[in-house]
Amino acid sequence: MPSDDVEVVVIGAGAAGIAAARRLCAASVSCLLVEARPRLGGRAFTVIDERGFALDLGCGWLHSADRNPWVGIAQEQGATIDKSVPPWQRRSLEIGFPRADQDDFQKAFASFFARVSAAAETERDVPASSLLEPGGRWNGLISALGTYISGGELECLSVKDFDRYEDSGINWRIVSGLGSIIRDYGAGLPVALDCLVQRVDHGNKRLRIETTKGAITADRAIVAVPSTILADEQILFTPALPQKTQAAAGLPLGLNDKLFMSLDHAEEFGPDLRVFGHTDRAATAAYQFRPLGRPQIEAYFGGRLARELEGQGDEAFFRFAVSELTQLFGNDFARRLKPIRIHLWGVDPFARGSYSFALPDRADGRAVLAEPVDNRLFFAGEACSAHDFSTAHGAWHTGVAAADSVIAARKGSSATPAASAS
Repeated sequence: MPSDDVEVVVIGAGAAGIAAARRLCAASVSCLLVEARPRLGGRAFTVIDERGFALDLGCGWLHSADRNPWVGIAQEQGATIDKSVPPWQRRSLEIGFPRADQDDFQKAFASFFARVSAAAETERDVPASSLLEPGGRWNGLISALGTYISGGELECLSVKDFDRYEDSGINWRIVSGLGSIIRDYGAGLPVALDCLVQRVDHGNKRLRIETTKGAITADRAIVAVPSTILADEQILFTPALPQKTQAAAGLPLGLNDKLFMSLDHAEEFGPDLRVFGHTDRAATAAYQFRPLGRPQIEAYFGGRLARELEGQGDEAFFRFAVSELTQLFGNDFARRLKPIRIHLWGVDPFARGSYSFALPDRADGRAVLAEPVDNRLFFAGEACSAHDFSTAHGAWHTGVAAADSVIAARKGSSATPAASAS
């Protein structure tokens, strides 16, 4: 490790941890970024395929791009930003989903969200599934989209939390991959990789952070790890922090996995078009044809379906995709497909999911999770964000807010950073 005695340790080198460490270094605060993985980025993960295409296996969209800080960071790095209309804002392919049915579905989907918003204004929190129209024709597809949005089934989603998410509707992509931008933003920071934090002892004057590479002494720490890690106490706090554990347990990580496949004769299809495997069930995948104009299909699996397929291994996703696509395009279509890459986030030991949602009656746990402890332990990550959860920009804002709180605490004043509510 670069040092075993620093002023601030930042635990977790995902988007939040990197943003926090950058802010601390800019303020000349001695810090060390500690990461269990052998790479920076956390749930932001770009790989390059055999043809040189950048594939975002984790987060890949610049949501709310008109106010997303990663846009400016990407521009500073010289990255190319694609501003094409995302597939979910276009009409789907009409194969298996005629235009009249698409129009009918969009009306049902809009009505569902209107009911969610109305229910969120009431005092009582309820599962989002309770707002489905009884016996509604499109309940299956609405439920499928719910898993794409949150990673969890509608019966598990807090209506209040679901409604609090804020999106400007502007969504862009980075040709070289969002994961690569987040990774490169951490370049030059003092970092210890392959360094798993096992215990944080905050019972004495200075913190003792025990890792697989030895102990680190620090004055303060920013904890920027997924809520699943805190809920399962994979990092032990001494003394214990039961309020944090309970809050994190109410903010589990949903699951979304992306399978990239090559597509022969891809020019048959226009770029960035979408098709659903089925429109009458939740256990179906969404398929984006020619993402960024490439000869590929990006298949998107969410919620319970993704977990069941993870239990069968990587190959199960490709088998499932081939089964759905051949039902739509005929058996010969299978010959045009080859798997390229997938990352199974549910069994990833340092994530165990994709991004957070709140269980019913647990939406206020985000504020509890973000609250500092004794002005020495600070918390960051997308699960701490009140309105931008599940996004890389939500993680960025909470990381910067935590760093600003540390800087203010060093000066003996109370921190009131505006970004903390983002």
